[in-house]
Amino acid sequence: MSKPATRKSKPKLNPQILIFDVDGVLIDVRESYWRSGLQTVQHLTGKKVTWAQLFEWKRKPGNNDDWQMVAEWATSLGVPTTYEQARVAFQPFYWGKNGKPGNVAREKFVVPQQLIRKWASDRELNLFTGRTRQEFSSTFDGWPPTSAFRTVITMDDARKKPHPQGLRMILAGRDPRTALYVGDNIDDALAAKAARVPFMAILPKSSSDYRQRARQFRELGALELLDRARDLHRFLAP
Repeated sequence: MSKPATRKSKPKLNPQILIFDVDGVLIDVRESYWRSGLQTVQHLTGKKVTWAQLFEWKRKPGNNDDWQMVAEWATSLGVPTTYEQARVAFQPFYWGKNGKPGNVAREKFVVPQQLIRKWASDRELNLFTGRTRQEFSSTFDGWPPTSAFRTVITMDDARKKPHPQGLRMILAGRDPRTALYVGDNIDDALAAKAARVPFMAILPKSSSDYRQRARQFRELGALELLDRARDLHRFLAP
């Protein structure tokens, strides 16, 4: 009797340059940025909004920027809102006011420090985030592994995603095929595709919109869908 056929395992990847998005990848921001977005839209419009609606808005290109998402969402609900108005309204919910801490205090790193250091021992690590430099520094300045990242590109340093400028700045003329970008947003995938950088998406199977986002990521060429960033080690060559 012949042995049953077994499915071949995919070869391990060996990128020399790892580039990470921050929110939803290294940090759980559901209770910081995302909740602040919900609260801001409700504050601006006086209407009750839901997490399901937020996920729907997040799936749209350009909404990696929470201020842009809030402006468009509030406007669609009948309250014309500019980008600057959305930014100003968002800040107290995220940063806090009158001495009371905002949702930023709820942010949590979700990748173990020792895993960051292990990756850094074999590869060059970088960050390309939609955060401002202030938002980045507020959270990362006190995190020991921050020094492991060679280059950090924020929205103050390059054009906003999905524009690939940030990825190109990190590559600095190097072959994009030697890199891998890990993100969780449609804009991350679009930026990677435009820069010709291989991409993996963070998409927990527990996500209520898993099927829709999985289809989007696969259509944009995602190599894998990871439940969490720490799972990346299973796909990297030793």
